[in-house]
Amino acid sequence: MNLIEDLNWRYATKKMNGKLVPQEKLEYILKAARLAPSSSGLQPFKIIVVSDREKLAEIRKFSFDQSQITDCSHLLVFAAWDGYSNDRMGKSLAQGANERGLPEDSVKGYQNTLWGMYEPLGQEWHQNHSAKQAYISLGIALVAAAEQKVDATPMEGFQAPMMDDFLGLKELGLKSAVIMAIGYRDEENDWLVNLKKVRTPEEEFFIEM
Repeated sequence: MNLIEDLNWRYATKKMNGKLVPQEKLEYILKAARLAPSSSGLQPFKIIVVSDREKLAEIRKFSFDQSQITDCSHLLVFAAWDGYSNDRMGKSLAQGANERGLPEDSVKGYQNTLWGMYEPLGQEWHQNHSAKQAYISLGIALVAAAEQKVDATPMEGFQAPMMDDFLGLKELGLKSAVIMAIGYRDEENDWLVNLKKVRTPEEEFFIEM
């Protein structure tokens, strides 16, 4: 299949059948998510992969009792930085320089410029911006899952403070942004599985200038 066919195949699965996603498919999806672009290449987020059934049952309690949480194979929690700092930016940029065989001080000027822009914008802006980067990765993960014929459901329906406490994200300087359940559709019990995919018509969706 091609990409458009893969995207037409996928949908936000409402009921999964509990079947496990093979490890090689999981790794493919995660590798794609890691390769997603991010602003200045900082990757200001991490992905927590939850497969422990007891943990998933607890997460379901503060995720509006959505069955995908416990019927999925794995739950991916995209957790963004709780804020930018000069030190965090510096470590990320230095890593890039080191892996490219460049001296660390070659990125110092850019780091100072970047932090000079970000610092005055405040904590709320920082958190929103880092969460946006996590969403880019989420999009790539959704496409990769579709390519692998793995069902995936992006979900914002959870209580973020409770998720953060449960996973110990505060200690890691992270805040949960969005989650994604992966697994396989339960075709007999998912009300959405056979319904037509509906999107805004192209002539209304695209604006050419």
